[in-house]
Amino acid sequence: MQITALYRHPIKSHGRESLNRVTLHAGQSMPYDRVWAIAHEAAKAEPGVWAHCANFSRVSKSPELMAITSQLDEDSGIVSLSHPDLPTLSVNPDTDANALIDWVSQLVPHTRAQPASVMRLDGRGYTDSDFPSVTLCNLASHRAVEVQMEQALSLHRWRGNIWFDSEAPWAEFDWIGRDITIGDCILRPRERTDRCIATTANPDTGQRDADTLAALESFGHQDFSVRCEVIKGGTLQLGNVVQTT
Repeated sequence: MQITALYRHPIKSHGRESLNRVTLHAGQSMPYDRVWAIAHEAAKAEPGVWAHCANFSRVSKSPELMAITSQLDEDSGIVSLSHPDLPTLSVNPDTDANALIDWVSQLVPHTRAQPASVMRLDGRGYTDSDFPSVTLCNLASHRAVEVQMEQALSLHRWRGNIWFDSEAPWAEFDWIGRDITIGDCILRPRERTDRCIATTANPDTGQRDADTLAALESFGHQDFSVRCEVIKGGTLQLGNVVQTT
């Protein structure tokens, strides 16, 4: 079993970025993964404090957000966002919040709570879990969903961090509570990642076009990937072997 892809999502629900390598730290999420989030006008979240995803603009309510891709320059803090229906925006979320909100508001239905402010949370990020986590995704499970649906699906529907290939779909569910060694790191899966309507949106178009939830339900659950705690930090890169204990 080897690592095939690494992704981070600098702004929660607003784009993904491919990586070749990443350094993880014990007790933290992937660096710069979901470090920013866009709170909507009905949010009760406070800056710098983890809050439930319901406080933020997200794909489940605004599917067009799924089609955003991003690239972060760590030195400058500039995030470049692209979408098939909008001009590219390069912005520092810390200093140019208004420009960011104006850009993403074009992708949020008027019937939904509108983007209102940008929040930042270093170290753990605004992950959907109530603990700092990275998601570990199995390509074999993804292929099983594709077979069930009789269609090809983009990996980006799952918005995962670490992808590995194996021969056994759903093997990752059996790793809950066990230590997993990848490269220099030790990860401990703590829970399955429960899925929502966000995964029905196409990452290329931002349109809902696939009933992924029904496909998952056919396997007796609506979960995909596992949320892991980083027990021992270190460097991960493509090709690293995944070893279970």
